[in-house]
Amino acid sequence: MFAATIFFSLYSVPQLCYAGAMRFPFRFALSFRQERLVAGAAVLAVTQLGASLAGLVRDRVLAGTFPGLRVVDVYIAAFRPSDLLFQVTIMAGFSVALVPLLSQYHSRGDRAEMGRLLGGAVGIAAAVFGVVALALFFAFPQLASLFVQFDGETMALYITFGRLALLTNFLFIFGNAFGQYLITIQRYWVYGITPILYTLGTISGTLFLSGPDAFGIMGPMYGTLGGAVVYVLLRLAGVVFSGCRFGVRLWHPDLPECFRLMLPRMLALGALQLQLLLFDRIASGLPAGSVTINAYARNFQAVAVGIVGIALAQSAFPLLSQAIARQEPWRFWMYLRKGVAVLLLLTLPGALILGMLAPVAARLVNIQHVLPVFQLCLILYAISIPFESINHLLLRSFYALKHTATPAVFSVLNGAIAIALSWYLAPQFGVYALALGFSAGQVVELLGLASILPHQVHATFERTNWLKKLINRFVH
Repeated sequence: MFAATIFFSLYSVPQLCYAGAMRFPFRFALSFRQERLVAGAAVLAVTQLGASLAGLVRDRVLAGTFPGLRVVDVYIAAFRPSDLLFQVTIMAGFSVALVPLLSQYHSRGDRAEMGRLLGGAVGIAAAVFGVVALALFFAFPQLASLFVQFDGETMALYITFGRLALLTNFLFIFGNAFGQYLITIQRYWVYGITPILYTLGTISGTLFLSGPDAFGIMGPMYGTLGGAVVYVLLRLAGVVFSGCRFGVRLWHPDLPECFRLMLPRMLALGALQLQLLLFDRIASGLPAGSVTINAYARNFQAVAVGIVGIALAQSAFPLLSQAIARQEPWRFWMYLRKGVAVLLLLTLPGALILGMLAPVAARLVNIQHVLPVFQLCLILYAISIPFESINHLLLRSFYALKHTATPAVFSVLNGAIAIALSWYLAPQFGVYALALGFSAGQVVELLGLASILPHQVHATFERTNWLKKLINRFVH
């Protein structure tokens, strides 16, 4: 039923938005208190827009500094193995479990226990990632040919960049843990501004450290490392100034539940990162610049998804989690339906406009010399914007229920479809195959998640009510 509502809405957005306006008070949308869904999403949308603009400048500067695009290809591809490791071992737990677990203590005003949980999560995550990353650092030259099809000096540069990317992601362990805490206490401004400053590090490194009298082609990576340091320190300051006191430790009683919840998510994030890794492998065997064209087209598509889809989903996550913790299913559905209506209202015209502005986009990032290829690639990616945006909200709806198995299954299916279709179509359609595969995977994931979510919500509240009745029987 919920799936039918979403897809009917694709053809009746005005009616859905009008009904939403009648159902929810107008003051809800105008409130700028951060605990409100729309207001919190607005803060994240503004900062996400800033991050997207910074990313646009970064892409333009990289392509302008290295117009042959081969160095840009290497820079983009070098982060994929490290991102795969980071997402599977770290973000699988942070993204699905840390906010709901912190929310339990936040709803009771227990800042001390929030600090202990944060310290335990940081400690165990740094230990696990550090060991695995160190092993990958030494094995990188032997494994590089599995990740890309570069050769010669390009492959040597890829290995160097890939090793430095491991260090960057190690710093992100701390930054992302602090970010989940900031999301829980709804301090969205600090959370949202730090990615902008991180990207400014890459821009500065490319502009000021890439000259012949500085570090040459190593400039972008050194700038990225500097940006990561700023990212971590500012988020740490935000946590400390909020009143949290924590010490790094290697355990907390809630961590077993975190591990249990993250296992399915490991598969989901692994599938996504493997998809990106294999996309780069396919593109690295095509004409020079194919990795960059695909990545830049995907970056523009991600602007709309980030500003609208991710921002609203991040803002809704703690609210959905608190609705579940307070046993208020009506409030859960209220937030979800409101979110879907807003997403459809904004992403459908956004996708159309993005496709029309492809020539402008190409000029903005200094790749107008490959405009015909870039334009079609961007149009194919734009098709996925509404689907991926709603998927972000649906995923966090499942996470708020502390149910990660179903999202993992459909995320893996999404990645499998995208990879298989891209690999099959690449010999005939070249770089366009990647965008086609990506969009097809997003559609399948949305269909699956929207179909199963109502049943999962019902099962969650039925199970909770049964436990309450059993406890009351024994107590009374």
